[in-house]
Amino acid sequence: MILTNKLNITDQIELAKTEEKISKQKAKQLFDSGDIAKVEVGSFAGLSFIHAYLFGDLYDFAGKIRDVNIAKGNFRFAPLMYLEPSLKHIDTMPQGSFDEIIEKYVEMNIAHPFREGNGRATRIWLDLMLKKEIRQVIDWNLVDKDEYLSAMQRSVVKDIEIKALLKQALTDQIDDRALFMKGIDVSYYYEGYSEFKTEEL
Repeated sequence: MILTNKLNITDQIELAKTEEKISKQKAKQLFDSGDIAKVEVGSFAGLSFIHAYLFGDLYDFAGKIRDVNIAKGNFRFAPLMYLEPSLKHIDTMPQGSFDEIIEKYVEMNIAHPFREGNGRATRIWLDLMLKKEIRQVIDWNLVDKDEYLSAMQRSVVKDIEIKALLKQALTDQIDDRALFMKGIDVSYYYEGYSEFKTEEL
C-alpha cells in the first residue's frame, strides 16, 4: 500500500527515495537552523514537532496521532483506543537517568504514535533527552543494525539488552554536527533507507 502523499507519487520506490531525500534535508535543516532547540524535550509534543518537521512536506499526517492500528511482523503497536492515554502516561515518565530515558524511549516505541516515520523521529527525540539530562548522546555508528532491531523487538518484554547496547555507544560529543548527520544516516539505514548521505544533501 502506497501512502497518500502531498507530491501525488504513486510508485513505491520513487516515494521511498523522495521521502528519504526530503526528510534527510529537513533533518539537516533542523540542526543547522537551530530549530532543534525549539523541541520540548521528552514530551509527545516535542516528538510531534520533530515528526512534522521531517515529514510535513510529504504527508498530511506528519506530527499527527495515527488513526489506524499498525503492526510490524507479529507485534501490534498500541491499539488506537489506548494510544492517547498511553502518550499522556509517557509524558509523565521520569527522564533523569540513562535507564529512565531508555525506558521512556521503549514505551514511546510501543506506542508508535504516527502512521510512518516513528523510528527516525523517535531516535532524534531520544538523543535530545540524553543530551539535556545526562549531557551525552548516542554515536549511532557504534550500534549494529541487526543487534539494535532485535534488542528493540525484545525490549517490549525486557529492556536490559537495548540499555546495554546503547550505553556502550554513548559519547559526550553532544553538539558535534558530523556526528548528528552520520547518526541520521544510520537511523535511516535501520529502516532500509540508504540512498543519500545527509551531509551531501
